[in-house]
Amino acid sequence: MRGDGEMLKRLRRYLVAGLLVWLPLAVTYGLLRFLITLMDKTLNLLPAAYRPEEWLPVAIPGLGVILTIVVLLITGLLAANIVGRSVVGGWESLLRKIPIVRSIYSAAKNFTEIVFSDSGTAFKKVLLVEYPRKGIYTLTFQTASNMGEVAGRTGKDVVCCFVPTTPNPTSGFIIVVPKSDVIELDMTVDEAAKLVMSLGVVVPTWSKQQTAELPLKLPDEQL
Repeated sequence: MRGDGEMLKRLRRYLVAGLLVWLPLAVTYGLLRFLITLMDKTLNLLPAAYRPEEWLPVAIPGLGVILTIVVLLITGLLAANIVGRSVVGGWESLLRKIPIVRSIYSAAKNFTEIVFSDSGTAFKKVLLVEYPRKGIYTLTFQTASNMGEVAGRTGKDVVCCFVPTTPNPTSGFIIVVPKSDVIELDMTVDEAAKLVMSLGVVVPTWSKQQTAELPLKLPDEQL
């Protein structure tokens, strides 16, 4: 019986190892295929006579990606000038007047601005703060360091931190913490997101030599 149990454990370990190899590949392939297929549909925006299938002997997947990039570049170029900004502003003003649409559009726009922000600080640092009480540490992402009225009212140099929920790091809440009370970590935002999504199972590798100063010795050094 003991031998059978060991064999089952070994088979389970091999099965999990196989899943860890193939499942990420399958998910990656599926997402890429979905995105490419979706972007290929932008070719339908072209007049029928100019579509690739009309002058190419075979269908080539991925041509829509090129058209999508061109459309995004042209849109960005137009939106960056004064005339484009006024057009976009008028369009957004119209959308914000439609009851249900304004909620969806505003949420999507705010999330996009956060993710693709060029501010240099948004989601660029992973911080550790003592929350919800002393002695309990919470992983957070710094979203802003110039807090304006909040800093003026508190009289402290504070940072805004986004606390992600697990296993979905796109939802959560924000806390404002004095800069002196945060610990900046070496791990990247991607590594921290993996840590959150894996419920703390996937811990990024780290060496003490990565940072010059530590407030405490590592646990294994205290034994």
